[in-house]
Amino acid sequence: MAPQHNTGAGAEAELPEYAGHYRLESCLGSGGMGVVHLARSTSGMKLAVKVVHAEFAKDPEFRGRFRQEVAAARRVSGAFTASVVDADPEAERPWMATLFIPGPTLSDHVKRNGPMPPAQLRRLMAGLAEALRDIHRVGVVHRDLKPSNVLLAEDGPKVIDFGISRPKDSELRTETGKLIGTPPFMAPEQFRRPREVGPAADVFALGSVLVHASTGRGPFDSDSPYVVAYQVVHDEPDLTGVPEDLAPLVLRCLAKEPEDRPTPDELMRELRSVSASYDTQAFIPAQRTVGDPPPPEPRVKASPSQPSAKGRQRKKALLVAGALVLVTGGVFASVQLLGQETSPAKGATPHATSSAAVRTWATTPVSAGEGPPRCSYGVGKLFCVRPGVVFAVDPSDGSLMWRHRADTTRWSVPPVLSGGLVLPLADHGRRLEALDPASGKARWERNVTAYNLVKQVGGMLLLTHADGTVSGVDSATGDAKWTRTIPGSYRTSSFVSFAGDRLAYMTSVSYDGSKTRVTAVDPVTGDVRWDTLLSGSLKPFGASGGSVFFLSVDNVYGDTHAVVRYTPESRSALRVPLPVKRQSARATVRGDVVYLLATGGSLEAVDMGKRKQQWHIETSVSRGSAPVVDGRHVYFSAADGRLLAVDAGKGTLAGQTPARLGTDSGQVPASLPEPVIAESRVFATAPDGTVFAVNAHKPSAW
Repeated sequence: MAPQHNTGAGAEAELPEYAGHYRLESCLGSGGMGVVHLARSTSGMKLAVKVVHAEFAKDPEFRGRFRQEVAAARRVSGAFTASVVDADPEAERPWMATLFIPGPTLSDHVKRNGPMPPAQLRRLMAGLAEALRDIHRVGVVHRDLKPSNVLLAEDGPKVIDFGISRPKDSELRTETGKLIGTPPFMAPEQFRRPREVGPAADVFALGSVLVHASTGRGPFDSDSPYVVAYQVVHDEPDLTGVPEDLAPLVLRCLAKEPEDRPTPDELMRELRSVSASYDTQAFIPAQRTVGDPPPPEPRVKASPSQPSAKGRQRKKALLVAGALVLVTGGVFASVQLLGQETSPAKGATPHATSSAAVRTWATTPVSAGEGPPRCSYGVGKLFCVRPGVVFAVDPSDGSLMWRHRADTTRWSVPPVLSGGLVLPLADHGRRLEALDPASGKARWERNVTAYNLVKQVGGMLLLTHADGTVSGVDSATGDAKWTRTIPGSYRTSSFVSFAGDRLAYMTSVSYDGSKTRVTAVDPVTGDVRWDTLLSGSLKPFGASGGSVFFLSVDNVYGDTHAVVRYTPESRSALRVPLPVKRQSARATVRGDVVYLLATGGSLEAVDMGKRKQQWHIETSVSRGSAPVVDGRHVYFSAADGRLLAVDAGKGTLAGQTPARLGTDSGQVPASLPEPVIAESRVFATAPDGTVFAVNAHKPSAW
């Protein structure tokens, strides 16, 4: 076969005839990173082989990223993606071979046939939600889900080209510059970029893909990618033409803030609620063949108008009301209404043992809701939240002490003890209640619908208004003490605080990610204690010894490449580069040692005083919680409910508990709560609703 001339973006004059021992028969497509070929294995199996452009093959950093992404692609099952058959990231021209999937892309299908009818749209949405659940389960984020990356196979949609990095210069720069991703299908955080790009960005893209499949266009349309970027970040999506029963779900997917979007599990459940009897027959499109003529221009059919705001709210209320039915791997489980709970849950009798005078136990104190409870410790109790309920657990034996019904179904943080009261901070609730830690009864409540953010710092609450002003509220009484504009703040600014530190820290990252403004605020008075401008895109994660610690992240990919320590007393900043960039890293600090856990299970200790990595271990945990440390061990939770302990000095695995997925093993929580250390125990939670305590001194006995 004669070499094929390159019509893609690469610098090379000719394309190779072979990738490894796979003969490249014809070109299926070309993109900014490489060319995809139809090929066959020795046995005749059809493959799609992606060969990287020569100009990127010369970049060592790109090669390292390609190795990492090939490994990530191999972790994802082939049920909803194209399975990886072979790859060689070390070749002169790196390549990866996947199974060839016959069938058109969603983009081509819409161009040829116009918008999909409602029944096909529901099947497409369910199939993509299942695919994202499968992808996210192993810690992979697609980052570029769009119609051309969705293949319509006989057994449902397949997501392709996930998690493969774009070149480092493919960022939004000038009108003629390159883009990373496709603007109408990118989430707001991919443009704003101090935010970590996580699984929720794929859910936003799913919503945009559904609009395209419904109408032939995206929810944000303009000839200029910069106008589209502005619309994605600031404007409401145009859902004209989206079927009325799907519009509320699509609108939730397109929420501006990641925490306001549904998880794939929630999406599948609510989609079934929209139409419990929708046809599950596979969509069987015309098969994709090499050499097909280019599709005609899209034909946008007339569709129902976009539902009104009241209609969307009414539909959304109907979706989340009442008891829902979960379908997980063919097993049906009813969800109990909150008002029907009993205490303790049936079959959830605490199990306790004794080890070295430290009692250990495991129990399911509340049966309602789903996902792992989120807990904190204070005044001799564990305070926890689960969808629709706040409860307290006796840390000595796991018994339920009290339960309080809440009006929210989403929690991203555990309750906090502030001003002598328990404050459950909901993701997007209407009411904030302060509860008596002894009884769970409400002491005061406050309407918080007018605020974008609610953060607890010490004995105060910081409430950010829509105009960017901040109010300080006394946690003990609910009374506002001050309201002011903090220098550098805007409506999406967020405060963070850390245990043992009396200040709150607000960070604002420049659009290009080159600078981060850090403002330290006294929560009692609202006074600014110090304000500085640091290099890079920084995310604060801890405070120790009078210093504040940050992760320095890549402004394009969000990978962590350095740890930064800033000491305000001397106005000095120390930056310690990591040996290898870490994806979606979460960190904690004790003394001057930082512990980082990244997607894929890479855990490392960085000694800031010695300015080097102290140790590194691969834990095999695809996705973990933020780590916590007590000086002896580093603890973190895994998505399957395990609690792991690693020796803080040596970096060796010290122990782990059994997995606790329960019957809902298909459920993947959007985020994982970190363990809690108190009373010589480590308290942790699991997706099956278990709260458990183990001996912090003897991880080997877990």
